[in-house]
Amino acid sequence: MPKTTQRKILIVDDSPLILETLADMFRKEGYTVATAPGAADALELLSKEAYPVMFIDLDMPETGGQELCRRIRSTMPEPRIFAITAYPSKYEFSECVRAGFDGYFTKPFNKKLLLTTARQAFKESTAKSR
Repeated sequence: MPKTTQRKILIVDDSPLILETLADMFRKEGYTVATAPGAADALELLSKEAYPVMFIDLDMPETGGQELCRRIRSTMPEPRIFAITAYPSKYEFSECVRAGFDGYFTKPFNKKLLLTTARQAFKESTAKSR
C-alpha cells in the first residue's frame, strides 16, 4: 500500500497548459503537486504514493475521468477527488457523484475556489486521521 504524505495533490488532465497552470497555483500555496496526462500515468503514480487530494479531468482520451475515479475508489476510498471539465453540458454532477467524485469544477476555473476546496479537503482528511 502506498504511503500517505500530507499536502500532496495529484492533477490529471490531458492538457499540458492546465497541468502547468494548476500545478504552479498549488505549489505557490505550499502543496507538493504531481501531474499526470492521463489515467494510466495517474494509476502508476498512485501505485507508488498516496495523494489525499486529486483533481481529475473528465474528458480525456482512452480512459475518461469518471472511469479513472471508479478505479481509484475501488481500492482507495479515502482521497478527496474532484472532477474538472470544460464540458459541463456533457457531464452531469449526479453522474460524477455516482462515479465517486466529491465535487465538480468547470473550466475556466475560479482559482480562489479551487484553493479553498483543497485547503478544506486537507483539513477534513487530517481530522479523519486523528
